[in-house]
Amino acid sequence: MHVLGTSQATWLIKKRRRMHMLVSDFGRIGFDPFLEMRRMQQEMNQRLSDMTAKAAQEFPPVNLWMGEDSVAVTAELPGIAPDDVDLTVRENTLTLTGERGSPAQDERSVWHRRERVYGNFSRTVQLPFRIDPEQVEARFANGLLEVELHRPETDRPKKIQIKG
Repeated sequence: MHVLGTSQATWLIKKRRRMHMLVSDFGRIGFDPFLEMRRMQQEMNQRLSDMTAKAAQEFPPVNLWMGEDSVAVTAELPGIAPDDVDLTVRENTLTLTGERGSPAQDERSVWHRRERVYGNFSRTVQLPFRIDPEQVEARFANGLLEVELHRPETDRPKKIQIKG
């Protein structure tokens, strides 16, 4: 008779459990695809719920384009008035702050699904270079904020003439 060590016995027990889990449900009751789909959906919902919470913190979504002497930033702000948004520029950061108001609702209404987040928001974007605060242009139309930020003249690259 061969005596197993503690680690070998533990490994053997785990292996038998895995084999039992793989085989047992199919043989006795058969495979229920609908039950399996519900289980998978619950698992996906649980895993994705963390992602939606993170995405809600990243409001508003922004795009950033860089040119030689300026940066263009767009931010999606649907349902928000231009007066409810504040822009602040400091050296090489742009900060958007504001409030997204909750829509009026009937007292008897009950939410079935609520994915949009309401309340105060703040988003700070690191820019690729320092910005001249006197040369910032902002436009707001149809829920899209467009900001063009220019580099100070003193920070712009200068071409040096080489004498030969």
